[in-house]
Amino acid sequence: MLFHYHFWTPYVEETEKFYKDHGFRVSLRIGKCEGEFQPFNPPLTWDDFREKNILFRIIEVRKGKVNITFGYGKKPMFDHIGLLVSIEEHNKICDNAKKMKWEVKVAERRTFITTPYKFRIELQTHSDVIDTTTDITEIEELKMVTKIKGLEDDLSILFSQPVKTISSEVGDEVTIKEAVIRGLSPIKVDPNGVRIVS
Repeated sequence: MLFHYHFWTPYVEETEKFYKDHGFRVSLRIGKCEGEFQPFNPPLTWDDFREKNILFRIIEVRKGKVNITFGYGKKPMFDHIGLLVSIEEHNKICDNAKKMKWEVKVAERRTFITTPYKFRIELQTHSDVIDTTTDITEIEELKMVTKIKGLEDDLSILFSQPVKTISSEVGDEVTIKEAVIRGLSPIKVDPNGVRIVS
């Protein structure tokens, strides 16, 4: 199940506000302040720490089956997508990635696969990364932009079946052009250029 995407962005506060305004809750804020990484989680608000010159490594917002993360970057830059899979699916996907000569980094909490399309794929086997499986809010499709053709074909090989939730077109910058998310209000564009369609 496609549940996640991550961006680096100079618009950290604006991105958080955008998703909060669409019903997401902030579940995590970790930032570097005075040389150390510290939590700034709710109930803290931006008014509590805006003046502290924090470099946010990650802010996580959640709604239903959707988990979106972002951290500070000099310009909006898409980093990875995430899929929630079973342990059996995880192992098969990793085997396929290795056969495709794609780099696989397995860690305790998550696995990252580096694609030749200049973004990574996170495999997650822990269901606690989403709030609930009963809420109707979920990512139905991501429309991506890549610099080279072939993403859909390669994903079919990686996952041993067509991946109907991801489509792509060729362009100048690797990014998510559009996220179709069921259960949200009508069309908006987030601060990083992702068009959100309900």
